[in-house]
Amino acid sequence: MEYPKMPTPPRDDITAALVLADGSVYWGIGIGAVGNAVGEVCFNTAMTGYQEILTDPSYAGQIITFTCPHIGNVGTNADDMESARSAARGFIVREPVSAPSNWRAEQGLCDWAKAQGLIGISGVDTRRLTRQIRREGAPNGVIAHAPDGRFDLPALLAQARDWPGLQGMELARSVTTGQAYEWTQTLWRIDGGYGDMRAPTRHVVAMDFGIKYNILRNLANAGARVTVVPATSSFEDIMALAPDGVFLSNGPGDPAATASYALPVVRKLLESGLPVFGICLGHQMLGLAMGGKTVKMHQGHRGANHPVKNLDTGRVAITSMNHALPWIAADWLKMSASRNCPCLTVLCAHWRWMEGGYFPFNNTLKPHRDRKTISICLKHSSQGLLLGRDI
Repeated sequence: MEYPKMPTPPRDDITAALVLADGSVYWGIGIGAVGNAVGEVCFNTAMTGYQEILTDPSYAGQIITFTCPHIGNVGTNADDMESARSAARGFIVREPVSAPSNWRAEQGLCDWAKAQGLIGISGVDTRRLTRQIRREGAPNGVIAHAPDGRFDLPALLAQARDWPGLQGMELARSVTTGQAYEWTQTLWRIDGGYGDMRAPTRHVVAMDFGIKYNILRNLANAGARVTVVPATSSFEDIMALAPDGVFLSNGPGDPAATASYALPVVRKLLESGLPVFGICLGHQMLGLAMGGKTVKMHQGHRGANHPVKNLDTGRVAITSMNHALPWIAADWLKMSASRNCPCLTVLCAHWRWMEGGYFPFNNTLKPHRDRKTISICLKHSSQGLLLGRDI
């Protein structure tokens, strides 16, 4: 394989490089762990919540470009983790990481990333990179952090080109829980931290394709006793828990690949008459179960400022999204659609007691919530199940 002529570092203080599969090289300063990280390079437009983004299992396999130039000023803390550890492959920022200045900060972003084994690069022209992704699509790329400033660029380029990419890649198994567990923690409050659900009114079983902690907190906060089960759970495993409803979580990778084992379960759940609600990858699972198919977007929807219009009321909600695989439906009732593209973001099929959405209903990253648009987690009026009306 022939490679383009590789550039040399423009300055002596360069300790990191981002090499894309097309041969583009972005130089910068290394952050966090030392080594190489390969993945799909995407961008996220959120201005807050970088720790939540980096620990969201939905970002497994991805290197995140933060379009907000100033990252790190609020530090990191144990309370804001969305999973047990970082999930993204790496991250890219414009300005040097700020020292934390926040009363909740426990550790700076650089030290936290190093402890997590997460590789980052600063000093990158993220505006240029974002425009390249928008123009050409999300590429494969490699971040290399080498304190001595020495890089084998042809080898890094080969690594980026050899990585198979996310299309067709099954990642839910790599981030799901190993065994079922109960979740009782409710939402964080400034006057007391996280609470605990002590008097649940309904039992929700959550299929973990890569679920975020704050999703579980919202379910518990709405009055649910939550049991989290592995993505590979069978229909019989779930029904043995006697749920009032089933939640299909967010998660990483190609939904068509995850469907190879999860789709038969989802179809049986829909046929059972139980109310089913899905977000993100769970939403895609519902779409596939209804006869739809997923397609790869030129670039994804990732950020906290995605407008979604309720097609019944005409109202618009600003939502958080993280997906690049919209689905084309075959048999559904449209509820909401993206204002940025003709993408079906919310579906409901009440004749099957099913709802789904591309955006999560947790409020960690949202500047605003439209409760009537996003509120319903699970509902089945004939059984009196109504969760999440205050989410």
